[in-house]
Parts: sequence; C-alpha cells; structure tokens
Amino acid sequence: MGYAVGDVIAERTVHLTRESLVRYAGASGDFNPIHYRDDIAASVGLPGVLAHGMLTMGLASSVVVAALEPGARILDYGVRFTKPVVVDAVDGADVHVLATVAAVDDIAARIDLKVTFAEATVLVKAQLRVAV
Repeated sequence: MGYAVGDVIAERTVHLTRESLVRYAGASGDFNPIHYRDDIAASVGLPGVLAHGMLTMGLASSVVVAALEPGARILDYGVRFTKPVVVDAVDGADVHVLATVAAVDDIAARIDLKVTFAEATVLVKAQLRVAV
C-alpha cells in the first residue's frame, strides 16, 4: 500500500453498548464497577458508566488495522487519554475514528487518529506507525 500525506486510511463510527463493556470486562479481566454500575460511577463523581480506556484505544487501532493490507506491520501505537466515553444504558455511545496519513519516511507511515465521542476528542496524540 502506498501512503501519501493527507490520505484518509479509514473512517468509521463504532457503537458501544453496556453489553460491549461487559464483554470487554470479561475478556480483559477489568471488572471495575465504574464500567457497568451507574451508582458506583456517580458515587466517585463520574458523569456515568465509562468505557474502558483500553477498549477505546483498541477499537481506534482496529479501524486502521481493518483497512490495511494483509501482512502490514504495525511498528508502534500510542495515545493519550483526555476525556471519557460515557456509555448510556439505553442509547450506548458512538465513537468516531478518522485515520489520516500525517508523515511518511523510508521506514514508516505515521497515521494520526482523530477519536471523538459526542463532539469531544477522547484520545490525543493517537498515532500509529506502519512499516512502508
């Protein structure tokens, strides 16, 4: 796959539900009740039940991985968490991911991810490097 600065590699909105959080908790072993109980989330001052940070990070990278050619090698991936994804019991939450090529050199293409929920950026410095 040839990469050029400015190319959109992938764009997708992922819908999370409370069931998504329970499934992720089972897979990851992270059963912190802020991820499934409204009363506990409220008692510690949170705006509601939150998606796991690593779930948000993982789904963001999965959008890119799904768009890459088979055999593509990811060299590194990192993010900074800025805002939580609040998953409503009825409506869930939509997380939008836009992946754009930001830089290319002889070794890798850097793909920047814009990850938003409810018009707010939830991950910053979300960057994934793919071998060229």
